[in-house]
Amino acid sequence: METMHKVRARIMQILGVFIICLFMLMTIIGTYQIVTRYFFNKPSTVSEELLTYSFTWMALLASAYVFGKRDHMRMGFLADKISGSAKKYLEVIIDLLTFAFAGVVMVYGGISITKLTMIQTTASLRVPMGYIYVIVPVTGIIIMMFSLMNAADMLHTDFGKKEDAGV
Repeated sequence: METMHKVRARIMQILGVFIICLFMLMTIIGTYQIVTRYFFNKPSTVSEELLTYSFTWMALLASAYVFGKRDHMRMGFLADKISGSAKKYLEVIIDLLTFAFAGVVMVYGGISITKLTMIQTTASLRVPMGYIYVIVPVTGIIIMMFSLMNAADMLHTDFGKKEDAGV
């Protein structure tokens, strides 16, 4: 378990740095977009496209980061009413369903859409759209890893204690 927690912490650290860099890039590009549009009356289509794609990448990677912290939104109306081993197994089932969703929709579907769009290019940047969509399967793999780690954590959590009731 200790090794798993170190791996999770390292992945979280890398994700955090990457998300921060994307946000800084978006801030710089957004400022450039504002200056060119309002001061020079000459909007930049490249910066607009870069903002759109970097925001998409940041949102997807941030969702994986949140899964890693186990802070994702959930409907706790059932899980919050039960305790003990029933809660433990419900949490594990939820993590396994998340794993399956990320595997089928994000990884398999993401690879399919990435392959399909490699022949299309973006309007301003002129790069293959597949390079833009490649973040979907990458994020899916990260979410799958975190789901397995979360399930392993749940199996080693004692839900009989009061302090663990809010997981």
